[in-house]
Parts: sequence; structure tokens; C-alpha cells
Amino acid sequence: MSDLSAEDAKLVTLARTARARTRAAEGAAVRDSDGRTYAACTVALDTVDLTALQLAVAMALSSGVKGLEAAAVVTDSSDVDVNVVRHFAGAAIPVVVAQGTGEVRDVVHT
Repeated sequence: MSDLSAEDAKLVTLARTARARTRAAEGAAVRDSDGRTYAACTVALDTVDLTALQLAVAMALSSGVKGLEAAAVVTDSSDVDVNVVRHFAGAAIPVVVAQGTGEVRDVVHT
């Protein structure tokens, strides 16, 4: 899985950085259809519970993007929910799933 494009590798790096900076359970990053990137981490409060991917998509949406090209999630969990990407961007969007070390475990498509 080391054959990621430079743009997808950048998403993994951004997701790793977001996760490490906050010591969150997950980090995620998305690239919009204009090439801009948005990175986020898990938010787990008493009243708000968002995955890193949900927050990254929300950040992109709040910036007015029209679509997404790709996403990455860095997590130790084996279960990654990509529904938020599917609902906003449609089918066949690649989501890179990586471990905290940056090692890619899988690329799933919405």
C-alpha cells in the first residue's frame, strides 16, 4: 500500500498530525474538488461526539466546497465509517485508512 499518490500521502500526514497534536483517538483529512485540504481529530465530549472524518467533512462543507476527491483516516480501530463522505461526495471516493505510524492498512471506496 505504499503506492499512494503524493496528494493522498499528504492526507495521511495531515491526519496523523491532527491526531498527534491533540492525542485524539482518530485523525482525518479530506481534499476537496479544488485541491484544498481540511484536517480534524475526534471530538468526544459529554454533549458532542464526532469522528475525525465527520468533523473534517463538516469543516470542508462550512468552507463552501462542492465536492471531495479523497479522504484519509488515521486510527487504531478496525472499524471506519465512511458514510459521511458517501452522503456528501457520492460513490467511489477513496478513503485511505492508516495506523498511527502512517502505515496504510486499506483504501476503501464509498
